[in-house]
Amino acid sequence: MQYGICNLSVIPGRVEPDDRSEMNTQLLFGEHFTVLRKQDNWLYIRCAYDQYECWIDRKQCQEISYETALELDSREITTSMELFYVLEDAESGFYQPVAIGSTLPYFDGKTCNLEGFEYGFDGQTNTVKHGRIEDFITNTAFIFINAPYLWGGRSPLGIDCSGFTQLVYKTAGVKLERDAYQQAAQGLTLGFIEEAKAGDLAFFDNADGKIIHVGIILSQGKIIHASGRVRVDKIDHQGIFNEEKGIYTHQLRLIKRVV
Repeated sequence: MQYGICNLSVIPGRVEPDDRSEMNTQLLFGEHFTVLRKQDNWLYIRCAYDQYECWIDRKQCQEISYETALELDSREITTSMELFYVLEDAESGFYQPVAIGSTLPYFDGKTCNLEGFEYGFDGQTNTVKHGRIEDFITNTAFIFINAPYLWGGRSPLGIDCSGFTQLVYKTAGVKLERDAYQQAAQGLTLGFIEEAKAGDLAFFDNADGKIIHVGIILSQGKIIHASGRVRVDKIDHQGIFNEEKGIYTHQLRLIKRVV
């Protein structure tokens, strides 16, 4: 296998080729990849969407041809906007649950296709966007409210801070890198919190100056981010203020405008 695609709801990407290894990302249904090397039942892959590298179990994916991988690279991405949806295999009748942000390859308005496997889909997609893209981003972000935090997660059942921002931006047709420090290198840097508008990204660092957190700016001094769960807190020039605890939980480092 040289190229593959995620044909399950979500598959874990790991740091090492071992089920007990740390999960550093996830692939969602319809996301494809290149195989860089193999070890026993494991594949070390590069995700086509964000160029992120990880190990996956070769039993949890479907092989695709070089031609299909090349064509998918050049096609506009259609994503599901349903929080959860159940696809139906047109031939077998089996069901496949998918989450918001999942890719629908070769979507024609009724079906998507994974190298010969056809699935019906009549839910909402991101192909039609109404109003400003900033509003689309913030409205989509609220769909994830109360999703539990999960290191490496990229779904409503478990998501980390940069997985949250990446997935929300993905539905808006804007590519973000996978990790917070990588996302911090994208876009235009703003000088002051007062310059920020809804949809901008705010980044936070630790005592060593390392970017460790990211969230999406809302209006009226609010931010939505994944910390324990996807939640809304206050933000000012100092950082994120958790009103429940009465303390600042994250120290503001910089604000970026990507859209």
